[in-house]
Amino acid sequence: MKKILSIILTFAITAVCFSGCSDKTKPDADHPVTLTMWHVYGSQTKSPLNDAIDRFNNTVGRENGVTVNVVSVTSSSAIDKALSASANGEPGAEELPDLFTAYPRVAEIVGKDKLLSWDNYFSEEELSAFRDEFVSEGDFDSKLLMLPVAKSSEGLFLNKTLFDRFSSDTGVSTDTLKTFDGFFETANLYYDWSDGQNFTQINDFYNYAYVGMKAYGGEFIMDGKLNLNDDAFEQVWFPLSRSAIYGGICLDDGYAASRWKTVEIISNTGSTADILYQPEMVFYPDNTTESITSVSLPYPVFEDGRPSAIHRGGGLFAVKSKDERRNYGAYIFAKWLTEKENNLRFVTSTGYLPVTDEAFTELFADTGVAENENYRNLYDMMNGMMNSYELYSLPVYDNASDIQSRFEHNVKLVLKSAHNQYVERTAKGEDKKAVLNELADFSLEELKRLSDKDM
Repeated sequence: MKKILSIILTFAITAVCFSGCSDKTKPDADHPVTLTMWHVYGSQTKSPLNDAIDRFNNTVGRENGVTVNVVSVTSSSAIDKALSASANGEPGAEELPDLFTAYPRVAEIVGKDKLLSWDNYFSEEELSAFRDEFVSEGDFDSKLLMLPVAKSSEGLFLNKTLFDRFSSDTGVSTDTLKTFDGFFETANLYYDWSDGQNFTQINDFYNYAYVGMKAYGGEFIMDGKLNLNDDAFEQVWFPLSRSAIYGGICLDDGYAASRWKTVEIISNTGSTADILYQPEMVFYPDNTTESITSVSLPYPVFEDGRPSAIHRGGGLFAVKSKDERRNYGAYIFAKWLTEKENNLRFVTSTGYLPVTDEAFTELFADTGVAENENYRNLYDMMNGMMNSYELYSLPVYDNASDIQSRFEHNVKLVLKSAHNQYVERTAKGEDKKAVLNELADFSLEELKRLSDKDM
């Protein structure tokens, strides 16, 4: 009898132990956790993700003892720098946040061993609900380190109010903007019509080159290096460089949305999520203002090339903690954010795409789920692109972030210098076409020289 009682007692103690150990791996209302977060969706004062996080904190988060505390809302490049400083222990750097949104390239910056593998928490059934192409982008050596929460593509955004005035004087229509050749010709025509104003800003020259070379059957990145000697690069470089040298393209640093406000440009190419920042009013130098309407157009295609665009958007990373409750808390939040209803509400207020098959299908079956008319226009445009464009994700390789930022810098540097020379030389009476072609050739060689120097 004593032996039986001993066995029962041992079993009971073991059960309690396992129960206690199990409880310690999950947060609850009596043992809560607070997770810090950095992200890129909006600003500190206007952020659809902050709104979503507030809803989480007040519902599922409260029930499960999880609070997400947004510490920083900033740009992806700023997050890259801050993460690098934190990971390297630089003086004055903040501690790594528990959660952050970023592009795949940051896995190398932070260190893959420091990041949580989402596939250790999400079941196979849960992961199967995601779109395959979105999940695969976050896979690193068979570990899902980046969870998709919102994706985007690229498009062309146009100040329709001012473009219509330009159009009535010149006869140019939005149909001309369907190809990059027409887009660049329009930029030059606008430069003349507006007495020297830039028509557009290309937010990512790196993306432009990557997609362009894909469209022509080339590869922009070979063995982790820029492949600028390929004939396909010349095909994408010369139309761009001639327009930039002429004056149609803005080559300054900064955000396109800020230049929209002051009518320094009337269009830009960039992430479909840029719609979040498009102004409804512009300000003129004489202090007058004007309400405007804008329109979202498909990303221009390359002449005789395959319709192509970048498949954009980073994902959600979590820094691995020794406290398993924090890891599980990150999972609870990530699961909530990617559930259909929550995800659709979040992405349709930012210009992003949902990440599960069910939500994706529902959005494009009825874009009316987006309450804002501009957003409905955006999703109608994106629906057409999804059905006819080849979408590419940017490759991840060693030093990808540095190479990308240096390429952006070098392109602006060589083209701005060439533009200044063009203005100076043509003002002295030199033949415009001859000078333009000469400087386009020179700018290509200079870009190659700078890129080789950076390698």
